[in-house]
Amino acid sequence: MGEHGDGRLGDAFLAPGSASFAEFLAVQRPDLLPTRPPFPDGVRAEPGRFPHGTTVLALAYRDGVLIAGDRRATMGHLIAQRDLDKVHPADEHTAVAFAGTVGLALDMVKLYQVELIHFEKIEGVPMSLDGKARRLAGMIRENLGQAMQGLAVVPLLAGYDLAAPEGRRGRIFSFDVAGGQYEKTDFHAEGSGSPYAHGALKKTYRRGMSRRQAALAALQALYDAADDDSATGGPDIGRRIFPIVSVITADGFERLGEAETEALSREMVEQRRNRPDGPPATP
Repeated sequence: MGEHGDGRLGDAFLAPGSASFAEFLAVQRPDLLPTRPPFPDGVRAEPGRFPHGTTVLALAYRDGVLIAGDRRATMGHLIAQRDLDKVHPADEHTAVAFAGTVGLALDMVKLYQVELIHFEKIEGVPMSLDGKARRLAGMIRENLGQAMQGLAVVPLLAGYDLAAPEGRRGRIFSFDVAGGQYEKTDFHAEGSGSPYAHGALKKTYRRGMSRRQAALAALQALYDAADDDSATGGPDIGRRIFPIVSVITADGFERLGEAETEALSREMVEQRRNRPDGPPATP
């Protein structure tokens, strides 16, 4: 793979084939894929030596879908990073968040972004949301060898489906380490703090929430996760590090500004002064 001596693209770039950039890369330069072969026999990974991202979540709301994540990465019992970004746009109407091995996850997200752009350029139309979910599931499946060594990547996919019926366009997909794909209704969380975040959302979530209500529910859930899971980071008022919160609507992907996220986080923390365990269940 490469250029001719005169600067022209090599023949591999011009030959007709699949619309998948990942498949093209697997043939031409498999060494560049994040889903590399597992370690040789007798060689074992030490997951505690690799930074891991922890808790991410998504929930459907009135105008679309919200996706959020805490900022902490851990390496064993150490805090490896306090301001990691675990939520990324995949394209205009899709976002992916991740838990798991940070280095592999970031490479997988970058490849996934290129995959969607490449498909649209080759086919002339965007990939359907179901197709995007299946493609991400395939990429996770290709990482199974490393996942079995403890270097797993567990993404969470959220998107606004322009082809879905009104009121059901905000969609959420979860995955297991073997590439199993599952569509979730209303909300879902992944990562080490996900049981606590999921429990919090069961209390506070209701259909038809406004953007502000959905953002507060997400922040409450991440706070509960950080309260019980040491690998999840809560709002860091002193350093002004707050969770990443993004929404996807008919207008596309939008990340809430730092000022808005900080104001909502401070409001939520102030509420906890009177009710440390969080708000009661929504009737």
